[in-house]
This record gives sequence, C-alpha cells and structure tokens, in this order.
Amino acid sequence: MRLACLASGSSGNSIYIGDGDTHLLIDAGISCKRICQGLAGIGVAPQDLSAVLITHEHSDHISGLPVFAKKTVAPLCSAPETLGWLREHGLRELAPERFRAVREDEPFAVGDLTVTPIRISHDAVHPLAYRIDGPSSSAAVMTDLGYYDPYIVQHLQQLDAILIESNHDIHMLQAGPYPYPLKRRIMGEKGHLSNESAGQLLSEICCDRLKYIVLGHISQENNLPELAYEAVRLEIDLSENAYRAADYAISVARRDVPSPVIEF
Repeated sequence: MRLACLASGSSGNSIYIGDGDTHLLIDAGISCKRICQGLAGIGVAPQDLSAVLITHEHSDHISGLPVFAKKTVAPLCSAPETLGWLREHGLRELAPERFRAVREDEPFAVGDLTVTPIRISHDAVHPLAYRIDGPSSSAAVMTDLGYYDPYIVQHLQQLDAILIESNHDIHMLQAGPYPYPLKRRIMGEKGHLSNESAGQLLSEICCDRLKYIVLGHISQENNLPELAYEAVRLEIDLSENAYRAADYAISVARRDVPSPVIEF
C-alpha cells in the first residue's frame, strides 16, 4: 500500500492511498491543478481513481472538488448528509450515480481495499474519518476531530500507517490573534486535536505493526511543524506503554508541496 499526502494543513487537504490497481483520494481541499500535479508525481491520473472519499464539507477539504470531479469518473463517497450538502453547493451538475452514500461502521469494498468510515466529532453536518484495509496492510486518515474516545481508539488498532491531526499548539492558540469564540471552537469538542492530544491518542494505538506516523492538518497560525513533532514524540515517550517515539518513522505533512510517498 502507498500513502501520499498531496497537501495537509488548515489551508487545504488531499491525501492519496492506493494498493495495486485500486486508487483512493481522500478530500480535495486544494486546487484541481495541484491535485492533478500531485497525483502525476506518483504515477496516478485522475481517471485511475477508484473513489474519492470526502470527510466533510469544510472548504479546506472540498474547495477543489467542483472542478476536479469533472476530471475523474470515480464515485464521490461520504455520509448522506455531506453528499446532500455537496449537491446543493457546487456539484449540482454531476449525475446522481456519481454520489455514493456511506455510513460509519459499515465497511465497503473499493477494488482490493476495504474502507471503514469512522464517526468523528467536528462542527460539520456529518464528518467522517476513514480506515483503509488491504490484503496485507492497513492505514487510516484521522483529522478534524475535537476529541478522541475509546470508539476512536478501537478503530485505529493494528495499523501500519496513520495520518493524524496535530492541529495546534495550545499556548500559541491561546496567545494568538484569533477572537475568543474561534479559540473556543478550535479547542472544543467539535474542533481540532492539539499536539498533545494527538500524541496521547497515538500512545493508545502504538503497536509492533505500526511503522509510519504522519502529523497533518497543522495550523499555519497556531502551530509549527517542529512543535508538533516534538510534542507528539514527548507524549509517546512519557506514556505508560512499552513503545517509544524512536520506534516509529514520524514525519510532518507539508501544506504547500506533496510529502514523500510512504510504502508499507
């Protein structure tokens, strides 16, 4: 399986996961041109995509979708409520059969891969994260959640790779220029995971099988890549489990250029 982060950050998100002849794109929150360039860099054309998985309707996850959807024939998969929103906001011209409704905890097959939607807490109509299982490897993309609980931990067991939100440094957010209501939203239960929360969640899913950790959805205003990296490493090292940060290849996804491809 391959994971390639075309872009991840508060300004736009798009992630590729594929195995063999099955190619998935998770979100299209950057321009169609950048998505096509990112896919071309890993030898995939828009016409090769087997499905486009949408997490939720916020612009940093769907801004490029109205144009990109015309470049591919792949079905657009998301929660029924999200698909309804998309049809009303920019995707009216697409044929109804292009939309595939999916529901949390109901796995569905796309080629050789099995996709499991996971319920998350965020201020969107019906946000989802996704776990992808192949014949011999598994990965998950887990962003845009205000908190995690045993349900989330259960769905992230025995992964080979994960892209996880490490959105903000709490102190930068608190001292930063955002108005107080926005700060409350980001730190609330329908907001985003802080660096420390991301590290604590990772500490609960560490296992021998896990090899690659990608920190994503880094806030441009309220975080720094090096802060996210060090905070997550510290949380793993201070946890009560037997694993340490040095056991894993931890990287930070770029917002402006594609990150290196991970193969597992």
